[in-house]
Amino acid sequence: MQPPTECRWQFLPHSEWPADDEVVAIGADLEPDTVLYAYAHGMFPMYVDKKSRMLGWWSPLERGVIPLDGFRITRSLRSSAQDFVCTVNVAFGHVMQECATARTDGNWINQEFIDAYTTLHQLGHAHSVEVWNKKGELVGGLYGLRINGFFAGESMFHRESDASKVALMYLVDLMNLDGMQLLDTQWNTDHLASLGCTSVARADYLALLATAIQP
Repeated sequence: MQPPTECRWQFLPHSEWPADDEVVAIGADLEPDTVLYAYAHGMFPMYVDKKSRMLGWWSPLERGVIPLDGFRITRSLRSSAQDFVCTVNVAFGHVMQECATARTDGNWINQEFIDAYTTLHQLGHAHSVEVWNKKGELVGGLYGLRINGFFAGESMFHRESDASKVALMYLVDLMNLDGMQLLDTQWNTDHLASLGCTSVARADYLALLATAIQP
């Protein structure tokens, strides 16, 4: 896929982004071309304020990235993985709904986002990994957006222990098999750091992104 080079909205170039603010633009919309352009240029959408529903375009000063050769798989995780079955793009909408309801604090995945990413999924840009238990129940998963060698992880959930970790492990395996280069987690967290996630300065991330999105 050729990453989009134009957008109906006038986003500032990287050189004019605020050096001390993670919100680099406000407004616009969640149309497919807008979202794809933003991701290809280092931004992702999320509300600035949950109450006002003001759409912001974020570029963290320190970006979370999981090196595809550095994902940490413990013995217990390998054991847990044997209790699940993973699939891809089988239940995208269900995964998004689960991600939307899994957290009660500060959650930003509302119907507007579900509709936007479902459209991106139908167009072949957004993807999900599903984790099922032996009863056939969806107990974990993640979703995100792909542009060539780049995957932007948006959110994940689990209903059983280790299910979201297994989803992430499966995604890393798939990315390695497909020769992809960059797995973006937006921010780093203690949980992600335990799996090998590192923090990358914005400028360095943008350089990695520019290489990864090339067809």
